Amino acid sequence: MRRAAALASSVVLSAAVLAGCGAQAAPQAGATSLTWAVETQPVTLNPHLWAQNKVRLLVFNQFDALVSRGADGSFQPWLARSWKVSDDGRSYTFELRDDVTFHDGTRFDAAAVKANLDQLLKPGYNPAVAAIQLGSFSRAEVLSPTRLRITLKRPDALFLDFLSSPYAGQVSPASLRAAKDLKFGGTELAGTGPFILDRYVQGQELHYHRNPAYRWAPPGAGHQGPAHLSEITYRFLPEAAVRVGALTSGQVQVIEGVPATEVALVEKDPGLTFLRALNSGTSFSYYFNTSHPPFDDVRVRRAFREAVDLDAVLASVYRGTATRAWSVVARSSPFYDAGLEGRYGGNAAEAGALLDAAGWRQRDAEGYRVKDGRRLTVRSVSSAPFVRDRRDVLAQAVQAQVKQSAGIDLQIRIVDQGAAQQAADDDQYEIFENSRGDSDAGAALNLILRGDGAINRTRYSDPELDGWLAAASATSDPAERRRLYAEVQRKAVEEQALVFPIYVPGDQIAARRGVQGLGFDPVTGTPRGAYDVRVGT
Repeated sequence: MRRAAALASSVVLSAAVLAGCGAQAAPQAGATSLTWAVETQPVTLNPHLWAQNKVRLLVFNQFDALVSRGADGSFQPWLARSWKVSDDGRSYTFELRDDVTFHDGTRFDAAAVKANLDQLLKPGYNPAVAAIQLGSFSRAEVLSPTRLRITLKRPDALFLDFLSSPYAGQVSPASLRAAKDLKFGGTELAGTGPFILDRYVQGQELHYHRNPAYRWAPPGAGHQGPAHLSEITYRFLPEAAVRVGALTSGQVQVIEGVPATEVALVEKDPGLTFLRALNSGTSFSYYFNTSHPPFDDVRVRRAFREAVDLDAVLASVYRGTATRAWSVVARSSPFYDAGLEGRYGGNAAEAGALLDAAGWRQRDAEGYRVKDGRRLTVRSVSSAPFVRDRRDVLAQAVQAQVKQSAGIDLQIRIVDQGAAQQAADDDQYEIFENSRGDSDAGAALNLILRGDGAINRTRYSDPELDGWLAAASATSDPAERRRLYAEVQRKAVEEQALVFPIYVPGDQIAARRGVQGLGFDPVTGTPRGAYDVRVGT
């Protein structure tokens, strides 16, 4: 996944060489359109503030990054033609393309890249990115319109990964200054991507038209030149059955988020095609809040996991289509520690013994455990825009299991984003649900498990764990990073039971036959944007 010896070498990566590897010139683009139904409505279309994994395909329709990722996970040119890394791993000198324009007609250049970095570092803009992905950033210097030097405070194995992510999507500085709703972005922000967003109707759809000037696709793309499609509409259809119905009836040509209950139907339909892939980053997991009872006691955290027959739950909810998780790191990641498999979970007798030892011996009239007159209650508060993949149904199945097996009262709330954030700020929750689609799991681990991590909802802090995370970010040696992240996983999952890994998220695409060029990002496993998509005859 990582570029070999990225921080110890000064190898120049040439776009001219890589661009010749498999990409073909685009045929004459026809006036073709496509309608694609998506499960999740975006909370923002500003790439700097990107938060939902399923919105990645929308971001890369409108914006390009400096760096791309190859099928082998290597870092390749995009808006940066090439770069050199100093011997000490602290200085990156980028040679930028000189033929790129933003959708608003302004020129992409080194000053624009610096403006984007400066924006990300503004207080309160995106504190999570400022603290993690740009935590080692020192300064950016414009050497010429096509040359930029970035200096880091220390070597950072996550830096190039950041430059290939949606967070590093290049936005016209003019539009950053002029946007009235910078938090959402939308049509107010101009990118350099293959499509131009020209319409957003909240709760209904997004509409893009082709950027006719586009000539700077990354070398891993299926073609070069403008996109095949002249326009594309994304319709927001959160109900799974409605999405599938829209596809089978021909109202839309593509859907993502095919529910487990409908997979067999889609696969048997000769007029449809079906694709799936596992996501990278982290597993979908329950994170336990250790700052107050009852999960301040590791025995209770372990008991919750032992009370759930997870294989049975996943089989019931996902009908054999879900991949069980054993670690906070997704098993599709090169940093996944397979040694955790089978080490915990699904032992109701053990759950009972742990709760007895923790003092939760008595039961109330409804069968829930009590101690000192207080019921063993845990609250899960989830933000509605991030609930996907039947996770509401999954939570209900877990709720039934922990009550029956261990007498735990799991209370489930799905609320709007503001209410969910307020619950987090006020420490009014016991379980935090999360999965992240970061292409490098190290970024997610720093955000979620580091003591001062921006979304450390476990509220657990350990200098040893923080030291492993810091050391893994400072080295480019893949073997050493695997070793350090294995230590992190063992402490977080096995030793301290901070997290209950549930399943490895995946994405599914179904389409009418004749739609070609669909697929998944080779590193993240999320659906690619529409650049290579075309409608056959």
